[in-house]
Amino acid sequence: MPLNPTSYAVGFDIGGTNMRAGVIDETGRIVKSLSAPSPHTTHAIEQGIASLTAQLQAEFPIDAVGLAVAGFLDPDCERVRFAPHLPWRDEPVRSRLEDLLQLPVRLEHDANSAAWGEYQFGSAQGEDNWVLLALGTGVGAALIADGKIYRGAYGTAPEFGHLRVVPNGRPCPCGKRGCLERYCSGTALVETARELAAQPIFADSELLKHLDGLAATDVSGKTIAQAAREGDSLALAVMADFTTWLGEALSIVADVLDPGLIVIGGGVSQDADLYLPAAVEHFSTRIVGAGYRPVARVGTAQLGADAGMIGVSDLARKAL
Repeated sequence: MPLNPTSYAVGFDIGGTNMRAGVIDETGRIVKSLSAPSPHTTHAIEQGIASLTAQLQAEFPIDAVGLAVAGFLDPDCERVRFAPHLPWRDEPVRSRLEDLLQLPVRLEHDANSAAWGEYQFGSAQGEDNWVLLALGTGVGAALIADGKIYRGAYGTAPEFGHLRVVPNGRPCPCGKRGCLERYCSGTALVETARELAAQPIFADSELLKHLDGLAATDVSGKTIAQAAREGDSLALAVMADFTTWLGEALSIVADVLDPGLIVIGGGVSQDADLYLPAAVEHFSTRIVGAGYRPVARVGTAQLGADAGMIGVSDLARKAL
């Protein structure tokens, strides 16, 4: 299929609450975007994808469609095996959407999509061996090895967020206890705040007043980061704990994979100035051979919430 002089692909970011679609050119520029609530049945979500695609096709010559999916895919990216917040359950989503859209379709895991976006157009350009750690509600991860997405034998690698770092630690929605993401994520910031709040030394904390008697949704990682900027004692202690855990996470990644670069993305990366320098210092002392080996560079993502759409659209275009 010949490409148009200006090649446009649609990139979808399919989340449990909303799905976003963007028309993206060869330079990674989003020229138009739309969004809609994510339906809760297979038929409805596929019809919703078709509807957004048709609206964008009315304005742009679309060559291909890519879907960044928050869930597990098979190694060939043909089927969505399981997506906790989406209705697909071991279904041949790619072929079904190609029949529906009459366009080439590319599926990819959302973290892999974001990593590819950063690799092609963002903070990881020119680095062929690197890792993305996406710190948000949980911990997402992606590995680019020798310029290719590494997904493992069964399509699920890498799952750094679910490495057990504390035996019998905090319960995780994955079913295990003590997973890294329970100590190093936006959700973890709130959990740590609640655990530390009982200590008398934080009695004067303004953040403590917000925590008392409130549901977990009333205080967020962003709330805690802002309180830390204001010098709140409890918030500073929470950020210090988070910093230590991130340093440990970076050292695990470096010891296992020896990447040249580790990029921190996700919502928590917006406050990286609060924790990243200290986390990197901690990391540099915890790796095997500390002081006698090169240390991976650590940076922050550039494309923000659009990285997945941008990355998967480029993958869809390249699949042509």
